[in-house]
Amino acid sequence: MTAEILLQTLASGVLIGLIYALVAIGLTMIFGVMNIVNFAHGEFMMLGMYSSFWLFALFALDPMLTLPLTVLMLFAFGVLLYRFVIRRITDAPMVSQIFTTFGLMILLRGVAQFLWKPDYRSIENSWLSGSVRLGAIQLGRPQIVAGIGAIVVTLAVYTFLHRTKWGAALEATAADKEAAQLMGIDAHKMFTLAWGIGAACAGAAGGLLSTFFPIFPDVGANFILIAFVVVNLGGFGSIGGAFWAGILVGVIEVMGGLLIGPQYKMAVVLVVFLGVLMFRPQGLRGKA
Repeated sequence: MTAEILLQTLASGVLIGLIYALVAIGLTMIFGVMNIVNFAHGEFMMLGMYSSFWLFALFALDPMLTLPLTVLMLFAFGVLLYRFVIRRITDAPMVSQIFTTFGLMILLRGVAQFLWKPDYRSIENSWLSGSVRLGAIQLGRPQIVAGIGAIVVTLAVYTFLHRTKWGAALEATAADKEAAQLMGIDAHKMFTLAWGIGAACAGAAGGLLSTFFPIFPDVGANFILIAFVVVNLGGFGSIGGAFWAGILVGVIEVMGGLLIGPQYKMAVVLVVFLGVLMFRPQGLRGKA
């Protein structure tokens, strides 16, 4: 194996890992605030991809131009979903919560198949077409921009949580809902905001992915399992943990595919994941 191949593989792993991190950050946001596992999170990403595709197909608007609109649309979708569905199960048993979000996953996937058929679609000739050579490494321009976009969105979420009053209220609610309510914080407003931000992160990931990844109704299934692995590795509720764990998983996946075989790359990720949980069940950045 040459150094060029190794560097190329590592760079590709970091870029796809940044997308994994962005998907996982939305998932860990919802769990961290509400202790609800959202099985429909992959379908939020799928809706973001279709939003970018149809705005491009119908109005010739590039996904990078429409990314803010996609994020806002998914934020609104997350807010509405919480108010009309999730709010009714916030105090329900965990089994009810699991079945509700799992049912949402099946519903959203089925609606997408009904409306847009199971055909594979793609966005051709976007602004980001082509590749860039950095020394001995050649990377696709869409992948580079997607990685940079994932970093920007992650920093925006982190800054919001740690530099604003709304972010402080979210963290207070996540730490102790009852105590936060005694301090005058409306828990349901915080839950609504968490679902909106979580869906917006998935929508941003979908918009960024749409420039180089096939778009189809089941695309979320390709990412939700990895997102759960990332969230567990990073520690449920940890934004920073999800970010670094996403990069780690991306690198492990591509290196496993290179060294062992593409058909075993997910198995390598799961073996490492199980190994970490044996010695640190709370994840790399989770609290003991």
